[in-house]
Amino acid sequence: MTTTTAPAVNGQLIGTAHYASRALLEAVLARTGTTFEESVALRAVSDQGGSVERTRLTDRLTGALKIDGPAAEETVGTLAAAGLLEVSADGRASLTAAGRELFAGINESAAGIAARLYAGIPAEDLAVTGRVLTLVRERADAELASA
Repeated sequence: MTTTTAPAVNGQLIGTAHYASRALLEAVLARTGTTFEESVALRAVSDQGGSVERTRLTDRLTGALKIDGPAAEETVGTLAAAGLLEVSADGRASLTAAGRELFAGINESAAGIAARLYAGIPAEDLAVTGRVLTLVRERADAELASA
């Protein structure tokens, strides 16, 4: 860390860390012609073994990215039009060979970024941070759901 006293965790600090690391990922995505939303969709399908119900995919996008249904559908449609996803008649979205290849490259680059950013941070600190950020996200999601 570049300061001698650690700042208190708050939304601004979390946000600036997010946007700094996301800027590194966005540079990778720009080289591939992929948007951040599209990369999240590719990961969501990959995380499900390469195939997922389209409605489950759009639900994951709306929940993770806090976007509306039409924006999530547009993202899925764009990936399908680009030949990165295939949507079957029964409503399953599956990675194509090109989609798997693109996601593998993005994922490899993202893993390298994460390795550099988290290098040297004790595992215990990362575990505590993970628990705190999960709790903050759960609380924010609960407030959004009740709004």
